[in-house]
Amino acid sequence: MNEFLHALWPAFGFAIVLMLTIWWLALRINNLGIVDIAWSYSFLPIAIYFALFTHGDPTRRWLVAGMAGLWSLRLGTHVAIRVIRSHPREDVRYGKFRGEWKARLKSISFGFFQIQALTIGALSTVFLLPCLDSRTGITPLEWTGVAIWFIGLAGESLADSQLKQFRASAANAGRICEAGLWNYSRHPNYFFEWLIWVGFFVFAWDSPKGCFTVFCPALILYFLLRVTGIPLTEEFSLKSKGDAYRRYQQTTSAFVPWFKKTGVPYAK
Repeated sequence: MNEFLHALWPAFGFAIVLMLTIWWLALRINNLGIVDIAWSYSFLPIAIYFALFTHGDPTRRWLVAGMAGLWSLRLGTHVAIRVIRSHPREDVRYGKFRGEWKARLKSISFGFFQIQALTIGALSTVFLLPCLDSRTGITPLEWTGVAIWFIGLAGESLADSQLKQFRASAANAGRICEAGLWNYSRHPNYFFEWLIWVGFFVFAWDSPKGCFTVFCPALILYFLLRVTGIPLTEEFSLKSKGDAYRRYQQTTSAFVPWFKKTGVPYAK
């Protein structure tokens, strides 16, 4: 327990300082969306820190650091490109928050950014516990976690690529992307992001007290389904695409990729 706490508190400290810095910068450049870049990239240095300064099996430490690092680097770069290309135009989600927070923008956004810091620290436990596991060799359950993680990473990368290619064509302006994975789910990127965290959890499960990290995929699922993921994305899609998106909702799974519903009567 002592090594767990000694390794975890610097992760929380790093996340708090990082989000304080990003909050200050976001107000200066008038773009709250950079918080998504910082959140995504933050797990890379934390995972490397755990691998370097814990005393579990080296193979396990660097395997989990590699998994966390590759996911963090890919997601962070994807988000950074999107935010930078659209700057100074802010992501519509944060534009909505800005309109709601108004005069209290500084204080409420400070709290919002620090909540992101707390989630970074809490979610990092799924990487830390395997790094403390002194058993040698990777177990079958851990390899199962690696397989789930790989499927999630490949699926999310493919979904992002398909959406990017669809939007790159001027002929698709204002249309709904139903290419590839988007034909089977309205949010395949979110589904595979969640699957990545399921993979992290399954990997950690075999380590002492690793079962308690079930809260990590559960927390990600809650955010995606109930908070800033699907609800806000669908709200803005309905505003911008109207009846076409309503039809998409009626025929296409919201989260888990599945076959389209056929013969659905249109209803507003």
